[in-house]
Amino acid sequence: MTFSIFNKQIVKITKLDLPGETSHYKMAPIERLKELTKQSLKKNKAKRASVMVLFYPNKAGETHLALILRKTYKGVHSAQVGFPGGRQEVSDLSSKHTALRETQEEIGVLQEDIRVLKKLTQIYIPPSNFFVEPFIGTCDKTPQFVLQQTEVEALIEVKISDLLDDGIYCTRRLSTSYATDIEVPAYILNTHVVWGATAMMLSEVRELLKQLYNH
Repeated sequence: MTFSIFNKQIVKITKLDLPGETSHYKMAPIERLKELTKQSLKKNKAKRASVMVLFYPNKAGETHLALILRKTYKGVHSAQVGFPGGRQEVSDLSSKHTALRETQEEIGVLQEDIRVLKKLTQIYIPPSNFFVEPFIGTCDKTPQFVLQQTEVEALIEVKISDLLDDGIYCTRRLSTSYATDIEVPAYILNTHVVWGATAMMLSEVRELLKQLYNH
C-alpha cells in the first residue's frame, strides 16, 4: 500500500474505539495470563515506559512499520523484537514525550518529524514490572535511520501488507522468564519471531487497521 493512501486513511484511527485487552489476550501465552493474575501487588509499584508504533514510507513510497531487534544482554528482553521505546525519565513531559524521545535515541527519527495520532491500550509486563503505553505515529518522509549501537542490533522494516496478512500467525515453543519450553502465540515478520508484549500490542494495531479498511 502506498503511503499517500495509507496516510489519508490512518487519521481516521483517532475516531475508533480501542479493542483493548481483548486483543492483547489473543497473543498472550496461557502461562502469561496466569502470571498476570498474580501480579496485582507488583502493579502498584510498576515502572513506566512508552513505545512508538511508527509507520513511514520507504524510498519507493510503500508503507512500512519500524520494529527493532534488541542487543543480546543479561536481561529479560535480550535479543527480542520490539518497538522503539523505553523507560520514562523524570525530565519527560508526558508518556507521549517518552515515546518520541526514545524513538529518536534508538532509531534516529527526529521527534518533530513524527505525528502522534493515538495512544493505544497500555500493557503490563510482569518480567520487568513495567507498564508500557504504546502510541501510533507516522513520519511523512523516509527516515534517515541511525541505530543506537548500545541497545539496537538491527532495524526491521515491515511492509504493512505483511503486517495485515493473517498468515503471519504461528505458535512456537520457547522458554520465557516465567516458564520453560511452553507454546506461545507469535507472528513471523521478516523471518523474525515476534511474541510476548510486542505481539500483544501488534494484535491491537492489526485490529484497528482492519477496522479502517473494512469500513
